[in-house]
Amino acid sequence: MTEGRTALAGHPASGITLRHTLRRALPSLLAGALMALGQAPLGLWWLALPALCWLMAQISAGESLRVAVWRGWFGGAGYFAAALFWIVEPFMVDAARQGWMAPFALVFMAAGMALFWGLGAGVGWRLGRGWTRPVALALSFAAVELMRGYVLTGFPWALIGHIWIDTPVVQAAAYVGPVGLTLVTTLLAALPLVLRLPGAVAAAGLIGLLWAGGLARLAEPIPPRETPIRVRLVQPNIPQHLKWDPALIGPQFRQQLDQTALPADPSPDLTIWPETALVWLLEDAAEPLAMIAEAAGGRPVALGVQRGEGGRYYNSLAVLDRTGQATGLYDKHHLVPFGEYIPFGDIAARFGIHGLAAREGDGYTSGPGPAILDLGPLGKVLPLICYEAVFPQDLRGAPERADWILQVTNDAWFGNLSGPYQHLAQARLRAVEQGLPLIRAANTGVSAIIDARGAIVSALPLNVEGTLDGSVPAALPPTPYARMGDLPVASLILFAGAVLLLLRRRESD
Repeated sequence: MTEGRTALAGHPASGITLRHTLRRALPSLLAGALMALGQAPLGLWWLALPALCWLMAQISAGESLRVAVWRGWFGGAGYFAAALFWIVEPFMVDAARQGWMAPFALVFMAAGMALFWGLGAGVGWRLGRGWTRPVALALSFAAVELMRGYVLTGFPWALIGHIWIDTPVVQAAAYVGPVGLTLVTTLLAALPLVLRLPGAVAAAGLIGLLWAGGLARLAEPIPPRETPIRVRLVQPNIPQHLKWDPALIGPQFRQQLDQTALPADPSPDLTIWPETALVWLLEDAAEPLAMIAEAAGGRPVALGVQRGEGGRYYNSLAVLDRTGQATGLYDKHHLVPFGEYIPFGDIAARFGIHGLAAREGDGYTSGPGPAILDLGPLGKVLPLICYEAVFPQDLRGAPERADWILQVTNDAWFGNLSGPYQHLAQARLRAVEQGLPLIRAANTGVSAIIDARGAIVSALPLNVEGTLDGSVPAALPPTPYARMGDLPVASLILFAGAVLLLLRRRESD
């Protein structure tokens, strides 16, 4: 009997082997978690970059394709679990009914996003050999991060290159975009693996050059706007679990009216309320809209509102004239899966499954696409609602170039820790990429005025009630990224990958 137990303990399917496998996966899991510390609000890029190098070293040293894939997947699982832990927050708004789903959401999100990294690890390991393997991994990780922005409607949140957003290095995004920043990051991590100590020195030197270049770009003055545009951002700071309480709807609406009517010198040319600031449907809100126009002193107001049409409901942004009539309208087109709509929602609704954020019907309907609102003397505005600010391709999809970007959002869904700050960081990145100022009105914050190089000119902190008055900064000329998008970087990745594949085949011959 003792001999039988000993034999079983050494069997490949035994618990001891499983524990051994998990212990071998822990370094990858830890490396991924450390990489997440480079994301907002911490921004510890100097820790995230060595952690990425460590993860790539583990993958490169894998004795088989299967081991490499698993190490990439475990690294991704650790990274996304740490970077996206705020994903549990929407389920805690109504914890009694939906709180039980929170841990499953985090596990499934981390595991699903990690599949991209497992794919990147496998392709890179297979494509490279010896000194070329870290380079192949750098290319493949950048490629799967690009894929992550498009596959299944996309989710390019917490890209590897986002570790630079709070540093001058982010200015490179005006030329290469977020995927280019990611490729730069993965190549920097690969250098020490290819060249050892000289590679580490070279990586430090390249970071210094990128830093200096960013500082030089930031030092260039932005010419003032010829005609000043004054805006007022209203941040009511309404907790999500109280937003739709019938007893509080009146007082909360009055609070926003009072914030709108506060005197200012000079008076704002446009007042902006955040996403879904109005609890009534647009078509049923004639009296509240007239009250808003009166509080604004006859000046335009832009606000987030829901509207219905033909049995469909939309998450929208409306621009009101001096009488409270909606003269401009934009319907959000890039919706949050499972948040604002459920895939195959007409079928899911029969079983009582609805989007978390949708307040009407079975979920929101997508608008026709990116749009430009012509506000006359206030310029041409590119509107974004909430999560749309994380998709650079959507901004490039607008029918014409805007004068400035307007984002309304309700980050009360994202909690108080990392989510709101990561969302703000990505808005700053959009400004850098496009060379356009971005005005951001958020229910609980952070509301901000951001210039065309991504610098925060002024802001209201998270979880603070107040108003922010300021001027819309001037735009810069279209950046290379605004003109060409991800195509140059994607082409570079494909070309370099083809060269590595050719080298691999020659070695095999």
